[in-house]
Amino acid sequence: MDSDTRQGRIVEFARTRGRVEVLSLAHEFDVAAETIRRDLKVLAGRRLLKRVHGGAVPLETAAFESTVEYRSQVDLAEKHRMAAGAVQLLHGAETVYLDEGFTPRLIAERLADHELTVVTSSLLAAEALANSATVTVLLLGGRMRGRTLATVDHWATGMLAGLVIDVAFLGTNGISVEHGLTTPDPAVAAVKQTAVKVARRRILVAAHSKFGADSFCRFAEVSDFEAIVTGSELSIGEAQRYEALGPSVVRS
Repeated sequence: MDSDTRQGRIVEFARTRGRVEVLSLAHEFDVAAETIRRDLKVLAGRRLLKRVHGGAVPLETAAFESTVEYRSQVDLAEKHRMAAGAVQLLHGAETVYLDEGFTPRLIAERLADHELTVVTSSLLAAEALANSATVTVLLLGGRMRGRTLATVDHWATGMLAGLVIDVAFLGTNGISVEHGLTTPDPAVAAVKQTAVKVARRRILVAAHSKFGADSFCRFAEVSDFEAIVTGSELSIGEAQRYEALGPSVVRS
């Protein structure tokens, strides 16, 4: 098997499995581990994979975006810790925006006993709050994206643009010092960008695997955020690089 074919298969495996390991790939392809390490270096250079200890994880691009089902199985313990940490930053907010994605649903579950108005594009977040006696939910209209079960396009951005939100909890597909916060889909970027504009306070909630990654559409700068909530898996040194741009970084 030539290197181009093998590298294409490695990307396919990473996107379907969520992570690939050097040693297991070497066994599958019957090649040396060093050959796989070179492949991963090439694919990381093409921004298709991100190297992690012992292997690599897929990066989200204009051509590839993970589903909610996938996100509900990756970094799960970290996401629960982040959701708990994010709720600690409410600081008396009465109106909250929850972004699309799996982590916002976990945040929603922890808001169910608060007295709040929650605005969201996420059907998952709205469903988590459906039985709350204390939370009023405003679900943005628009085209529903099957991958994330969230609404986009001008119906969503138009409704959101007319509001003033105390605090917005936002996610991202990638965050880097060089390019800020990015996402693969322009329609999603437009909703996130609107949320950034209408919120008095903005808090990013992102797993450690999102750091150092870039996607297609930039929707915000790191300095737009008051705080970043991530997992303790993010190194202190890396957290300090982002704190130098303005926000405090909470490693849950």
